[in-house]
Amino acid sequence: MIKKVLSILLVALISGSMAAQEAVHERPQRTPEEEAVKQTTRLVRELGINDSVRIDTLYRMHLKYARTRQRVMTRAQSIEKMQSFYADLKQLLTPDEYERFMNHPVEQPRRPHGANRMAPVSAPSVAVPNKPATPAKPQ
Repeated sequence: MIKKVLSILLVALISGSMAAQEAVHERPQRTPEEEAVKQTTRLVRELGINDSVRIDTLYRMHLKYARTRQRVMTRAQSIEKMQSFYADLKQLLTPDEYERFMNHPVEQPRRPHGANRMAPVSAPSVAVPNKPATPAKPQ
């Protein structure tokens, strides 16, 4: 009799815990082209770049890096690629623009409503700016 009660209680606890878990919604994966447009747009907006040649070069740099990032790499390879990207960016931007880029605040990813509400926040939250119009893709 005790085994039956314990087994029913165990089944009830397991089914209750499974029902309580929220469904995990996967974020749609962006293509490298979409990611490059997003990053280029954000950088152009933050730095106020108006030169179409530099914007096109930034787009190509972001696209190259986004395609590289899709490959499986070790941590050391990722760091090396990022340092290479920053070196290319330093050559393209003016010293003032590069300084502003390196010191810009990092946007925190948005959490679902109520997720980790009691967790300590390590950095102050940053207001998310309005979404700008996307630049024309190069041919």
